[in-house]
Amino acid sequence: MSIFDIIGPVMVGPSSSHTAGAVQIGLVSRKLLQDEVVFADIRFHGSFASTYKGHGTDRAVTAGLLGMQSDDVRIAESLNIADEKKLKVFFSTIDLGDAHPNSVLLTIQGAGGRKITVQASSIGGGRILVNKLDGITVNFSAAMPTLIVHNYDTAGHVAFVTRDLFEHGINIATMQLYREGPGGYAVMVIETDQEVPETVIKHIEKCEGVIKTTYVSLSKEKLNDL
Repeated sequence: MSIFDIIGPVMVGPSSSHTAGAVQIGLVSRKLLQDEVVFADIRFHGSFASTYKGHGTDRAVTAGLLGMQSDDVRIAESLNIADEKKLKVFFSTIDLGDAHPNSVLLTIQGAGGRKITVQASSIGGGRILVNKLDGITVNFSAAMPTLIVHNYDTAGHVAFVTRDLFEHGINIATMQLYREGPGGYAVMVIETDQEVPETVIKHIEKCEGVIKTTYVSLSKEKLNDL
């Protein structure tokens, strides 16, 4: 545990869970989309559903979708900025069952037409957990570079991906495997100690049986006149 887990992140807003964590959820979702967000359907669960207006969680998630960090002084104005940027945002509540009380379900679309659905929770101190991606369980924190590989559950995919990372000097910190059933849809969630170059990701995508990849980088994106 670091000192930042105890005192919390540098942030704008009243609550690390309802503000800083919510910004991070929006930002990670933007990175997973790998595109400029133009549409967002944001549905709050549990405590988020009860307090999102008063605690500014709606503005925080929107700020993250715009690419802001948790210490950005413009978070309070994120809804106005979204309107200026032609980002259409819709808010509602949802019952996600036994999900963490600070959870949100986002369906977002990019300028290029790509669309993803992210379920994530804010677990305290600005930390988050991405629970599902397009309905598939993933459970990663986005605290490390994270590569997600969607593939058909056939022999050789794990070996191909791990060998490719090894050959480029990328060390695997954690790895989780999920599948619908033998031969069905499968997902690898790989957290690494180093950033994964785009060339490596593209090479993995070309492997037969790989459906798609998504990647969360820790590097801050350069925003153009936000």
